[in-house]
Amino acid sequence: MPKYHALIPAAGSGSRMSGEMPKQYLMLHDRPLLYHAVERLLSHPQIGHVLIVLAPGDQRFTVIDWGPYSQRIAPLYCGGATRAASVFNGLLVASDAIDADDWVMVHDAARPCLAAAALARLVETLQDDETGGLLAMPVVDTLKRADSGERVTETVPRDALWRAQTPQMFRYGVLLEALRNADLRHTTDEAHAVERLGLKPRLVLGDERNLKVTYPEDLRLAELMLESLGKQE
Repeated sequence: MPKYHALIPAAGSGSRMSGEMPKQYLMLHDRPLLYHAVERLLSHPQIGHVLIVLAPGDQRFTVIDWGPYSQRIAPLYCGGATRAASVFNGLLVASDAIDADDWVMVHDAARPCLAAAALARLVETLQDDETGGLLAMPVVDTLKRADSGERVTETVPRDALWRAQTPQMFRYGVLLEALRNADLRHTTDEAHAVERLGLKPRLVLGDERNLKVTYPEDLRLAELMLESLGKQE
């Protein structure tokens, strides 16, 4: 039976947070965002460990008290210049421990509020899928296209549009091939690379609380969502 592996690219600087601290290490409920991302993944019984791709020379990871997860995480100091490069490097380093048919879930370090129900839905929906897929949410807002002066040029139909989330889950062999053939500078997510192989990743309904912390104001929202998950689960 294929195994399930999780990988978190955590080598970025989080420049849009306007601070010196990489955002994966910003504190939320007295724990770094990265800790929460790991904890949410390891809540699923089929995920035994998490590979964490870090920047070479990262000094912050080792000072975190990982508590019950210390034996279930593997830091890989091979982060690249982009998210896609970090994922690709991590897959290469872990090649001896993962079979081609094993599933790999790639999750953002700055998504600390992954709901257990959404994660279970991803696994159950894709376990027999030929391609794999990702959590996503249908677009409900009206979309506008703007010109260089931030004036509306058209209203974009939102029919069949979805907002990608993570985890994104693909067979190791498929994902490795996709990233090996991708332009790692401009590949926005794993599904993007897989699409370029001519495959069609499946969209699995995610959860609105699974936000990606990008700007300083997102931290307060993440606090509320994490509290909501705690009450629900």
